[in-house]
Amino acid sequence: MPTMADVARSAGVSVATVSHVLNDTRPVLPRTRRAVLDAVEELGYTPNTLARSLVTSRTRSIGLAVSAISNPYFTEILQGVEASALEHGYGLLIADPHDDPAHERKVVQLLHERRVDGMIVAPSAEPRDLVGYLARHRVPAVFLDRVVGAPQDTDALPFDQVCAESAGPTALLVGHLAGLGHRRIGLVAGRPGLSTTSERITGYRHGLAAAGLPFDERLLVHGDSEAAGGERAAAELLSLAVPPTALVTANNAMTIGALRALRTRDLSVPGDLALCCFDDFAWADLFAPRLTAVAQPSRDIGAQAVQLLLERLAAPDRPARTVRLPCTYVHRTSCGCPEQTVKAHERTLP
Repeated sequence: MPTMADVARSAGVSVATVSHVLNDTRPVLPRTRRAVLDAVEELGYTPNTLARSLVTSRTRSIGLAVSAISNPYFTEILQGVEASALEHGYGLLIADPHDDPAHERKVVQLLHERRVDGMIVAPSAEPRDLVGYLARHRVPAVFLDRVVGAPQDTDALPFDQVCAESAGPTALLVGHLAGLGHRRIGLVAGRPGLSTTSERITGYRHGLAAAGLPFDERLLVHGDSEAAGGERAAAELLSLAVPPTALVTANNAMTIGALRALRTRDLSVPGDLALCCFDDFAWADLFAPRLTAVAQPSRDIGAQAVQLLLERLAAPDRPARTVRLPCTYVHRTSCGCPEQTVKAHERTLP
């Protein structure tokens, strides 16, 4: 098996120069870098990652804790994280916290014990233990999708965060339905305690106010961010003495649940109930009618999380950043608009 010394002899440079090229620890002339990389390829040299980590105190690995198995939206985020990490020479260790605060704390500790260089986490609705652990151990971390408040300890490491805009796009969906003549617009909201839930509720209320419609607390039911909860919440709304004529569902899983509740009652979309949803997904365009939706830039969120983490590793003391990415409005027909009027298929929201 070729060694670093073999690469150095083939490239006509010192072993130290080979190390600088492979580890990016010092600027090297372009022609020298090219000679080293050519020698690496010709000889089939594979760096000893374990040995390198002992020298640099870096493992070139990132811990990722998201509920990827149970939520297709996080699966797309995972793809963005993986592609960006690989591009920068990092591997991933992945754990699913199942949106459970106690399990979340355990999996983050396990990832930390495996000496990942930093972590990317989609925090639960009760992230106090998570934030406390990361702060006490000064683990470089980025929160994605859901934002959390800063730790109480002012000396703790600041946490970067990245998410999509939520309030404005939800208000747009409500405004669109109101513009079509709906006066009773329901919301199937997500799990209480999540920032995405509170922001989408805020957007819902703003959309009602902008349309001159009163807020009726009976038209807002939590579906706990899952399909079964979405079905239960939609059923509750449909059972009201005066049910809504239009519905906004606050994530993809709850959209599926709401559609099940409608099917159980032999109700059609948009004939009996107009529907708009937060989160677009691969088969939304295949439903009949096709689903009007807000699409989140999920892969971009994942890639941005990696970028923020790498910046944190390079500059541990820089101020924390929260990055919000714009969503895309995908206008289809579940809202009640005729197919021939759905012209602007997609547009980026401010």
